[in-house]
Amino acid sequence: MRQSNDTTETLRDARQNGMKDVIKKVFCFGVLCFWLRALRAGDHHLKKLLFRVRMQTGKGNAEERRPTVAVAVENRCGSMVFFRGVSLISKLRSRAVQQPGLSSSVRWLQVQTSSDLDLHSQLKELIPQEQERLKKLKSEHGKVQLGNITVDMVLGGMRGMTGLLWETSLLDPDEGIRFRGLSIPECQQKLPAAKPDGEPLPEGLLWLLLTGKVPSEKQVDALSKELRSRAAVPDHVYKAIDALPITAHPMTQFASGVMALQVQSEFQKAYEKGIHKSKYWEPTYEDSLTLIAQLPAVASYVYRRIYKNDEHIPMDDSLDYGGNFAHMLGFDSPEMQELMRLYVTIHSDHEGGNVSAHTGHLVGSALSDPYLSFAAALNGLAGPLHGLANQEVLLWIKSVVDECGENITTEQLKDYVWKTLNSGKVVPGFGHGVLRKTDPRYMCQREFAMKHLPDDPLFKLVSKLFDVVPPILLELGKVKNPWPNVDAHSGVLLNHYGLTEARYYTVLFGVSRAIGICSQLIWDRALGLPLERPKSVTMEWLENHVKKSS
Repeated sequence: MRQSNDTTETLRDARQNGMKDVIKKVFCFGVLCFWLRALRAGDHHLKKLLFRVRMQTGKGNAEERRPTVAVAVENRCGSMVFFRGVSLISKLRSRAVQQPGLSSSVRWLQVQTSSDLDLHSQLKELIPQEQERLKKLKSEHGKVQLGNITVDMVLGGMRGMTGLLWETSLLDPDEGIRFRGLSIPECQQKLPAAKPDGEPLPEGLLWLLLTGKVPSEKQVDALSKELRSRAAVPDHVYKAIDALPITAHPMTQFASGVMALQVQSEFQKAYEKGIHKSKYWEPTYEDSLTLIAQLPAVASYVYRRIYKNDEHIPMDDSLDYGGNFAHMLGFDSPEMQELMRLYVTIHSDHEGGNVSAHTGHLVGSALSDPYLSFAAALNGLAGPLHGLANQEVLLWIKSVVDECGENITTEQLKDYVWKTLNSGKVVPGFGHGVLRKTDPRYMCQREFAMKHLPDDPLFKLVSKLFDVVPPILLELGKVKNPWPNVDAHSGVLLNHYGLTEARYYTVLFGVSRAIGICSQLIWDRALGLPLERPKSVTMEWLENHVKKSS
């Protein structure tokens, strides 16, 4: 009866005294309701929750403060309170139509409610319409051909073959990557940053990839806080890493740590309990956010174990995702934190066909949980033709300096490039399997360098390579894309700020790539995408097919 009377009294206050104090009451109602819903949805094992709600009421110019009310609410009452809160908000909205002066206050309330700041709630609203969209595509256009498969495609690593749904990003050969339709410069302009004119926060990109919407600063702040709340790594993970020789490659130690995290998988627990397939996305979401949150701590542990005498740095609760990662690695300069925000953002996703993204999707299609899927993706990322390339670029650039000095002339640099090519090697950092122009990820790093470190000797060398290498590769006539890619620049920036250990660079790439792979994996589950199972053939089959065709 107390709740019913409070609701009636609240509506009466709205009619008589305006919305100012009522908004405060309803907002507190909303906070209480959504906290209860979150507790009911999670596996927190809490039987009761004590809320302290402070409400202010006043008449005219005089204000008096009600005593703090301590309300103990059992979980089983959560639904009743939630729906009463929603009902109250609905009534206030209807009154806003009758009283135009109240409409702006109600709109403010809608923006400020917890669900608007809660990524899970945003996804829950989006998923049904995307499911219908997929269903319509299948039913109305399922037989439409997307192109012809040639022998070259089969023998050439499936290059140019369209055969995979990947919602979070799309790679255009000329434009480069677009994250949910936004180019990198647009992301830099529109996504919230840690400071004015700063680099975009990775949390903002995560929100964008999952929802397709540019988040507000408050939404990014809320997501950043949620990730920090999930970031504590179980001790057994560190023990698993410590069981490896300190000489093991950083990627080996990192992937082992991710596998050790799998013990906490909510998806595995839910699947074993018989969760309905329509709900698969929810424990996948939980696993994915926890994995993303914990990766910087695991990655920084590997770094400091190998290179910093096993002396570790705890997380700083005042910092964002990228800033905290830099801090735990041991780099606290504002510029290095900005670089890490940029690095994590631009390396997060690059369509679904690259080795790490495709591997994560493929393993995930077997209903392997996000930890298993991402660990598999990391093992693909560790290959020299994929994520290990950023390590190779810096090592190659340093070999140029060792042999020719920092003040190398253009002619000397040309000779060294030809020497590399004639020895049967490639010039690392140039060319791309899809792109046919300079990688936009390279260009934004170049702009960062021109702004923050224009006189760095290695940056000057990278700039010379930008002028020297493409014409030589074009002269060879065997390269479709002679332009620099993302790897051609990242190592030089990291080296400038003191992260000089090139063998570790792929781990940074791995932390970044989790944002894209996990975002798509959540959508894989939400859309019910099936087990991936392409057809393979033998050379004999191809030979016979060619004969029949001719």
